[in-house]
Amino acid sequence: MARGVRLIQKISSTRAFARIAPHVVPAMDRAVHRLTRGRVLLSSRMLPGLILTVPGARSGQPRTTPLACMPEGGADRSWILVGSNFGRTGHPAWTANLLAHPDAAVVNWKGRDVPVRARLLQGGERAEVWQVALRFWPPYAAYQARVEREIRLFRVERREDA
Repeated sequence: MARGVRLIQKISSTRAFARIAPHVVPAMDRAVHRLTRGRVLLSSRMLPGLILTVPGARSGQPRTTPLACMPEGGADRSWILVGSNFGRTGHPAWTANLLAHPDAAVVNWKGRDVPVRARLLQGGERAEVWQVALRFWPPYAAYQARVEREIRLFRVERREDA
């Protein structure tokens, strides 16, 4: 593994990163994504990324969030989303939005909008995917160790009816 990647993983595992990153990383990603008309996410230089848009759980208003993701299958049909919230105490708001509106989400992947259906992973399926996530991005283990909640994992899949 490249030295730079290991350094970034180490930094991203710290509590200081957890305090700062949620305010800086998404704002930078949104700005660059908008300026490049969906072609670039800065954070995707380290991890694959997408833009999730889903109605707010309470407001129903569209909420847009840049997220790291784990693409599955290579056909731009399915992604794993990890609700780590950078190892902060509460679940990220986008996870509540997906739970409330699992069929109303859209991901922007490589500049293309893809209507998706979200499913919270549980039990053995979640355990299996969690192990894959830890190999994919080891700092998730540090995030989980800092919080009492179980980090939510979602599989979002392209909707065939859209």
